[in-house]
Amino acid sequence: MRGRFISLEGGEGVGKSTQARLLVAALAERGIDALLTREPGGSSGAEAIRGLLLSGAAERWTIEAEALLFAAARADHVARTIRPALDAGRWVVCDRFLDSSRAYQGIGGALSDADILTLHRIGSASLLPDRTLLLTLPLDESSARADLRDGDEPDRIGGRDGAFHRAVGEAFARFATTEPARFRQVDAAGSPEAVNARLMAALADLLP
Repeated sequence: MRGRFISLEGGEGVGKSTQARLLVAALAERGIDALLTREPGGSSGAEAIRGLLLSGAAERWTIEAEALLFAAARADHVARTIRPALDAGRWVVCDRFLDSSRAYQGIGGALSDADILTLHRIGSASLLPDRTLLLTLPLDESSARADLRDGDEPDRIGGRDGAFHRAVGEAFARFATTEPARFRQVDAAGSPEAVNARLMAALADLLP
């Protein structure tokens, strides 16, 4: 029996990585074997590409090159990590997936949403999560959290300006509105435990 594929999405500083770990632990308490993974990364090839994507100057890659690198990393991740786990009946909890590429590389006019989806079709056979949990916070709060986490050394994408991150948040909200069957928006304010409880509630219809 195929496992379930769950992605966590949202802008910088909303707590995706923390919540992904807590979610895997909460699923384990219910007897569900879940694999924790991330993007970019999650396989040896994709982790190598992660280093290229997140280090260096902000202008190191054009948006087109950045999108191609993300698609390549995702293709390896899907083929070597995600699909085998799902086929083995495991759940997969992924810290970011396709929708981050749609939000981060598909804004600003250089590439369209259709372009990003085409790359995903070619590289990953259009695989989508069973449920995408979109963590939401006001931009000033998420930015403060990201600053506390990163200090003076954000990665080359996280370090972009406030207007960019505002547009990313608007893109995520748009995806959630247009794809309500897949997305659930979850308030990321409050304690990690409170947010985890909201995430589990947003998965209630998928739980055995």
